[in-house]
Amino acid sequence: MQNPAIIEVRNLVARYGDEVILDQVNLDILEGEILVILGPSGCGKTTLLRHLVGLNQPYEGTVRIEGIDITDCTESEFHQALRKLGVLFQSSALFGSMTLAENIALPIVEYSGLPRNAINNLVRMKLCQFDLENYEAYLPSEISGGMKKRAGLARALALSPKILFLDEPTAGLDPIKSAEIDQLLLDINRAVGTTLVIITHELESIFAVAGRVIMLDKGNQGIIADGDPRYLKDHSRNPLVRRFLNRTAGSNTENRI
Repeated sequence: MQNPAIIEVRNLVARYGDEVILDQVNLDILEGEILVILGPSGCGKTTLLRHLVGLNQPYEGTVRIEGIDITDCTESEFHQALRKLGVLFQSSALFGSMTLAENIALPIVEYSGLPRNAINNLVRMKLCQFDLENYEAYLPSEISGGMKKRAGLARALALSPKILFLDEPTAGLDPIKSAEIDQLLLDINRAVGTTLVIITHELESIFAVAGRVIMLDKGNQGIIADGDPRYLKDHSRNPLVRRFLNRTAGSNTENRI
């Protein structure tokens, strides 16, 4: 049996001023799946993610997280929905003036109400989980890019969210570090069933972790493909989808399809 939808997007319209970025997008994200959002630059991937996590309000349409419509709910309901989410931004978004331990502790202090000793214990557990146990007093500027990604993941998972959003989690990393992050994401998903929603351009990561992809297209202002990337790579009816997943060039005519 198919898992239920943990996020439901209905008739979403996203605009910046008069420019329509996404038009009438409908999407179900299933509990426990790994969904990758892909597409050419400027097609609306980050815009969609920002709407899914409540950073942007849609011009039209709804986004429901486990039944809570975050586009039209009380402040209490909104924070209830947010507590189910973890977010890793492309730059990791660590606070430069705070140590790794302080960065990871931040959402726990903000949302948990736990006593300080319990927070410290939880932070140490997260540091160990991501192989950062000897770096708790380091500032972000004092560690490598891969370590920053792991620290950002540790913070995003500090409250054990049901849904984890990741914007280009392997961008700027060498192939070995990228593979380590991919395996870490698979382990998180398999161990506790965390739903993962990932934006990435990296084909190796897409084929390594994605159970399902959706592809956005600027010209269509929405989703042009939805399915298993291994199938879409050779069998999608849309040449843009096949070219993207095979990393091949195409004609200008195909670009307009």
